[in-house]
Amino acid sequence: MKILIADKLSDTALKDLGSLGAEITFEPGLGAGDLPGAIADAEILIVRSTKVTADTIDKGANLSLIIRAGAGVNTIDLEEASSRGIHVANCPGKNADAVAELAMGLMIAADRRIADGTMDLRNGVWNKKLYGKAAGLKGRTLSVIGMGSIGRGCAERAKAFGMNVAAWSRSLTPEKAEAWGVEYCATPREAASRADALSVHLAAGKATKHFIDKEILDAMKDGSILVNTSRGEVVDTAALKQAIKSKGLKVAIDVYENEPGASDKEFTDTELAALVTGTHHIGASTDQSSDAIAGEVVNIVKAYLETGKPLHQVNHQEKSSGIINLVVRHFNTVGVLAGVLDELRTANINIEEMENSVFSGGQAAVCTLKLDASPSDSILEKVRGIKNVIQIALK
Repeated sequence: MKILIADKLSDTALKDLGSLGAEITFEPGLGAGDLPGAIADAEILIVRSTKVTADTIDKGANLSLIIRAGAGVNTIDLEEASSRGIHVANCPGKNADAVAELAMGLMIAADRRIADGTMDLRNGVWNKKLYGKAAGLKGRTLSVIGMGSIGRGCAERAKAFGMNVAAWSRSLTPEKAEAWGVEYCATPREAASRADALSVHLAAGKATKHFIDKEILDAMKDGSILVNTSRGEVVDTAALKQAIKSKGLKVAIDVYENEPGASDKEFTDTELAALVTGTHHIGASTDQSSDAIAGEVVNIVKAYLETGKPLHQVNHQEKSSGIINLVVRHFNTVGVLAGVLDELRTANINIEEMENSVFSGGQAAVCTLKLDASPSDSILEKVRGIKNVIQIALK
């Protein structure tokens, strides 16, 4: 198995991947434009922040698995990978603590104007009167948009600061909210209107582009805090700039629309930079997070080598188009399933999913095939007549 690693990965992870028998090419300096020429005959590609374009996927003739050493996969062309039958996997939850910690740090920094104060101090300006004004966080309400592992981590840390926590998430129910010790909000707008501070934790995608828009920003209290450590595209930047000016929002962000690549040196949206407390998309960048992610990358590769299925695949079809299951009990001998598949092929019936389980002793097995059409009685009779088929059933 040949693996191309196009971003930094710990020495321990490299050693562990090598111990699995993989042939490793380690090129952490590769950029998105370099990947098409470097992918060669690699079967597994591991990236962190480097973009994986359709061109890279097209050039990867042997590519079968792309691993994002992190949570978000918006830097990978999922549509192209899926169309070519290439697995895409990520490492969910492994950076949750790091991002939640930064979200809290940014919230405090926005409230206390730490970045502005530091800049003035470095320029020889002493202004205790200006920077001595802050609302404080204890007893105030943090609203969390998106209650995945990072959002929940942020909520727990906010409660430790003595804050009240409200939340909205697509899958959040009043019962879940009660179990997690947060106040339930029925809509994102309700969460925004209740917030003294609003922390955004949504994955990037078509459904979340500009999710935090003018309507939600208008619902926020004047002078309240907005923190975004998810993805820049989740917030409408133009509406955000206007809200900062008109409502006096205190904004702290780690991510930006059309932000530079990891190896780029220039940030062009200086207007936004002048209005916010900002960091350089470093939410997951702690030693603890990097070690946890590297370990999970090894686990994904190990599972893939052993089973043909990676952990945490993100581009499998959530709902099969199969309409019926054909269950075939059979003796565990060569050619039985081949015969079943031949009969289904002649009937132009496609198999959407297939699973074969062998019983202890190895003499018998049961195979479940999810089909996109129901077989006719004549096809079922032919399947029953195949040598070493014990029993069939439609479910």
